[in-house]
Amino acid sequence: MDCFAETEGKRAHDPLYQRRAAAAATPATGVPVEDVDKVVDVPGAVIVGAGPAGVAVGALLGLRGVAYVVLERCGCIASLWRHRTYDRLCLHLPKRFCELPLRPFPASFPEYPTRDQFLGYLDAYAREFGVEPVFRRAVISAEYDGESWWVYTREVVTAAAGGEQAVLGCTMTVYRSRWLVVATGENAEPVVPEMDGAGRFKGQMMHSSEYRNGDGYAGKKVLVVGCGNSGMEVSLDLCNHNARASMVVRDTVHVLPREILGFSTFGLSMWLLRWLSVQTVDWLVLLLSFLVFGDTARLGIPRPSLGPFELKSVSGKTPVLDVGTLAKIKSGDIKVTPAIQCFQEHGVEFVDGSTEEFDVVILATGYKSNVPYWLKEKEFFSEKDGFPRKGNAWKGQNGLYAVGFSRRGLSGVSMDANNIVQDIVQRLHDMGYERSENN
Repeated sequence: MDCFAETEGKRAHDPLYQRRAAAAATPATGVPVEDVDKVVDVPGAVIVGAGPAGVAVGALLGLRGVAYVVLERCGCIASLWRHRTYDRLCLHLPKRFCELPLRPFPASFPEYPTRDQFLGYLDAYAREFGVEPVFRRAVISAEYDGESWWVYTREVVTAAAGGEQAVLGCTMTVYRSRWLVVATGENAEPVVPEMDGAGRFKGQMMHSSEYRNGDGYAGKKVLVVGCGNSGMEVSLDLCNHNARASMVVRDTVHVLPREILGFSTFGLSMWLLRWLSVQTVDWLVLLLSFLVFGDTARLGIPRPSLGPFELKSVSGKTPVLDVGTLAKIKSGDIKVTPAIQCFQEHGVEFVDGSTEEFDVVILATGYKSNVPYWLKEKEFFSEKDGFPRKGNAWKGQNGLYAVGFSRRGLSGVSMDANNIVQDIVQRLHDMGYERSENN
């Protein structure tokens, strides 16, 4: 262990030092010092979020001998994948584009691993690299005080009592560190838009994060609001379970075949972009998509004016990779509807004036970043959407980093993680801390 880590590690476990640290400096979080149960000094980085992004950064830091702690509000890694995804979910891109640093997917995995396979991969990854997050630590505030990042966390302590979980207390721990890595990701919280009359609807309404499979929906009229990858796949799953599915298409969207002539559309596009402009690649991909699907506008799914990859680079909007939904739309098994005007007691009125009754409404309306709710910083992250203000940026000021916000999926996570760890290691070297030969 280097001298910096050894000294700070001893301090982190010294109760007297913790009390002195709490009294020495108090950031303007609005949280009284006397409400803090413990201050832990981390001789390295605090990573917020134990999804693929946070686990990858932890693994790389550990291999370079840099101390870190991963804070996770849930009781497991990759809680979004584990608890907020539907059963039929598979990776939308070939596995080679979704690997975390230093560990490929097993050769036995299919080209598009299932959700359970991906979760198994993440669990094995964390074990292999010794990443052990501090679970059930919800970050409620984090800010820089001029020297360190103060990360306030809350843990609710419960115990079984009379067949129920009784709340015994709430402990607050502050983690102080030189570096803060935000790894909560693009999809931290479900988006539930305000819709006129939604409170009047007497049927079942849920976000797609609550949907698991089509069991129990046979014969029911289900309206899926949203036509992204989730909306398309939920509609397909419902149809395959004999539900009477309809899907709201509120805006333009690019729908591409997942594979063309046996090749991954995404992989083919990335290969072509090495030599051709994004506009040329878009033209080629849209031509091939037209040969496969025909004019999607005739199905009620108009395309944007910009091509799929140019639009992705400009706005971050991801094209849909079709896995069979369009065939069901063409056959009439899935109905496409316009945007919703308002809800009624037993159905909806659409913007074209038509009305229809539904038993269930599933909101496939996406997710959002939760960074603005807890990070007290306004320069690097946008308060509006919780993303870095400058496109694919991964580095802010004062030791602040972002991983998994580049809108490039898991491949972007790996790139960000490698950049962040290299930068932290370089800063340690610049500060004069060298890793010992024994590490």
